[in-house]
Order: sequence, then C-alpha cells, then structure tokens
Amino acid sequence: MRRASSLRLLVGVAVAGMVLAACGSTSSGSGTNSSSSSESQSSSQSSSEQSSSDTGSSSSESSPTESSSSEAGPQMTGDKSAVKIGLAYDLGGRGDQSFNDSAARGLDKAVAEGVTKVGELTAAAGEPDSAKVDRLNQLIKDGANTVVAVGFAYAGPLGDVAAKNPNVHFGIVDDASLCTPEADGGAKGAPMANVDCMTFAEEQGSFLVGVAAGLKSKSGKVAFIGGVDVPLLQKFQAGFDAGVKAVKPDAQISDKYISEPPDFSGFNDPASGEKMAKGMYDSGVDIVYAAAGGSGAGVFKAAKAAGPGHWGIGVDSDQYNAKSLADVKDVILTSMVKNVDVAVYDFFASAVNGAPLTGQHVYDLKVGGVGFATSGGFVDDIASQLNDWKNKIISGEVKVPTSIG
Repeated sequence: MRRASSLRLLVGVAVAGMVLAACGSTSSGSGTNSSSSSESQSSSQSSSEQSSSDTGSSSSESSPTESSSSEAGPQMTGDKSAVKIGLAYDLGGRGDQSFNDSAARGLDKAVAEGVTKVGELTAAAGEPDSAKVDRLNQLIKDGANTVVAVGFAYAGPLGDVAAKNPNVHFGIVDDASLCTPEADGGAKGAPMANVDCMTFAEEQGSFLVGVAAGLKSKSGKVAFIGGVDVPLLQKFQAGFDAGVKAVKPDAQISDKYISEPPDFSGFNDPASGEKMAKGMYDSGVDIVYAAAGGSGAGVFKAAKAAGPGHWGIGVDSDQYNAKSLADVKDVILTSMVKNVDVAVYDFFASAVNGAPLTGQHVYDLKVGGVGFATSGGFVDDIASQLNDWKNKIISGEVKVPTSIG
C-alpha cells in the first residue's frame, strides 16, 4: 500500500510505473537552460512509494550537454570505498545523446565524488533476456555491489539476478514492476527488498512540449514519433497530444512509431526516423516531437532538410546542446528533459550513506524530474505560458493523461 506521505507528494497526475528522462534548472557552467526546477529553489526529493529508506533527490552536476534539476540534494557522507558501482545501458549506450547519456551523467557525478566504478556495459540489438542476465552478473562478478539497469527491458532479467544476489543493491530506470507487492512472487506480499524503481512522469514534460508545439505551429499540423510502441512511450504521446490540444484544439496530430515489440530497433534507427519525419514534413507538418532515443537524430536531419519553419522537439536530454547534433541544433525547438541522472545519482548516494533506496520513486514536475529545455531561445516568447501550464499541473488543476485513447 502507498504511504499517505507519498500520496501527498504526488501532483495529482496518475503516473504509470516505469521511464523515460530528465531536465532541470538553469545550468551552472554550461549553455543549457531548462524549466524543470521550480521558481523557488526547492529540493528535488522524489515522490516515494513503498520505500524502505528515503533520501532527498539530488541534481547531477552540469555537463557540456545537460543541466539537472537542483543543486540541493543528498550529500555523500558515508564510506565511499565500500560502494562499487556498475551501469548496464539500454540499446545505444553511452553516447546516444539522450536517455542513456542522462544515466551516464549520474554515474559520472558519483565517480567524480570518489565512488569506484566497476564497469559500464551496453545492450545489443535483438539480444535475448539471457544476455541481460549475463551482463548484470558480469558487473557483479567484477565486484559491483550497487548496480543500475537503464530501461524497462531489464525488468525480467534484473528480477532474476536480484533474487539470487540479496546483498547487492539494484536500481532500475523506467520500470516499477519489481517494486509491487507481487514482485517477490507473492510469497511475502512485498516488493523486492534490494531494488529501487526509478520512474518518471514523462507525460507531464511531454504535455509542456506539446503546448510549445501548439503555440509555435504555423500550419496547425504537428506530429509525434515514438521509438517503439510500448506503454511507456504511449505516456509521451498521451501527454504531447493533450498539450497540443490544450492550446490549439483544432490542431491535426499525426502519431507514429518506428517499430513494434519485440523489435526495439526503433530506439536506435536514425535512418528510419528521418524517413518517417520527411513524410510528415512533406504532408504539411511543421513540428515533430521525437521520443525515439537515438532515432531522433534522423528526425532533426529531416527538419533541417525541410527548410525554415520546420522544427523537431528532443527528448530525455537537452538535445540542443548535444555535440553530435551541433549541425541540426538550430531546428531543435525545445526538448522534454528527463533527469535520469538525478535518480541514478540519488541511488548511488543512498548506498554510500548506508541506506540504499528501495521501492518505487516517482520523479515528476514538482520535484524537477521532468521539464522542458529553453536552450537556443526558441521558446523564450512563450516561456511564461509554458510555466503557467507547468504550475497548473503541479497544483493539480490540470491532470495529464498517462495513456492514449
């Protein structure tokens, strides 16, 4: 059962258990700006469900390509030498300029503060669950006692490995199934005792970039491209579509996915993203929101080729500042940023401090877990309207849908 205190922290929006990721306040030391921090400099402590220990949520230090939600958060006060960390990436790995890179920033911050990194391993396209089991076991064999798996695809494999390694602490991004009462098979009626489920209110951040798309579109035609048609990505679509309609009820929205399960290549297929987006721009669409991981690079390329007045919207990281996207950054209107780095760092810090986080933790607009980027200045003229909608979501006045249909 959820604790009453956890319920009070939620912002009135039903959030599906999972991921996607991360945005924050004005960056210190980089060119990145985002609106995920509240106007007051509040702590980014996440909403917690079924948590056996709870520390405040930290922001990751800014990097050349991203900022995070707040400088406030947990400090590592315990024995750093006792914690050995490892990270298992989803498809695309470090360097995807999106979801995985956000997780990597959380790892890098922990390492910069003196925690020992055992290793980083990356999923391969089309691999079976057994490969993910092997990857997690490899990190443990190499000495990791605190491991984060990035992406819902690790849920089954991590559940198996966590059950066999009760003394190892695990975190999983974008999945809550291991933190339900049924997670241990129902024998104890409790979530897995050594797993932290890091989930995000992607629909809230997506609503805000949908508002931006609705306000900025000249043709009245906008589109959403998802990497893979799964419930997690449908949260992005639901929020985006609702945001567009909130400010432009007569807008025409085209929603498409690059691949269908069990084919997860849609998260790392720029060529297909470009082809799909080109067809949309050719049909009169002028703004496309790409929630498709590495495939988003192709969407931005298509926007650039379509000419002035055509835009792409990024996801997970502030993609305007991604070095690999420098040639197309002038068509990145904004990005829905998801602070996966904040959640990953929080988990590592909690382990160092001797009270590893467990249970589900929801990173939403209220705590700076999601938001929208303002780098490039392309949404400066509508920033006040975006912040008004943000405040309505936080207050509960606006409830953003988490599913389509």
